[in-house]
Amino acid sequence: MGPMSALKDRLRADLTTAIKARDEVRSSTLRMVLTAITNAEVAGKVQRELSDDDILGVLSTEAKRRREAAVAFADGGRTEMAAKEVAEGEVIADYLPAPLTEAEIAELVTAAIAQTGAADEGMRAMGKVMGVVTPQVKGRADGGAVAAEVRRQLG
Repeated sequence: MGPMSALKDRLRADLTTAIKARDEVRSSTLRMVLTAITNAEVAGKVQRELSDDDILGVLSTEAKRRREAAVAFADGGRTEMAAKEVAEGEVIADYLPAPLTEAEIAELVTAAIAQTGAADEGMRAMGKVMGVVTPQVKGRADGGAVAAEVRRQLG
């Protein structure tokens, strides 16, 4: 097996702590996250150990699912379910890098446009700019927000 993931070890240790503390929300959320990580490891043809970066990807996907579900439940008037999703999202957020502010996203996009020389190309350069920005914001910004900022600056 490859190198053990420090992040996965931390998730497992925190799960044990949460179970001992009878912290239902935290322990059930961490269980779900660890299951998602395991599923990602056995998906595909070859079983593999996920790197911390891969795990951050799984965590941001899970966090996004919680945000979307919370909005859907809130819109449907199911405040109790929405609150549960929000609480789970907060647990997951503890393991993600601090999200980027709008200003930080704008700065990264500006730099990427300069780096790729895309300023004169307009919207045709969207893919080129996104290709540079996406790895920089991984797990720290919503792809939609980044795309919107790229569109704004190229448009």
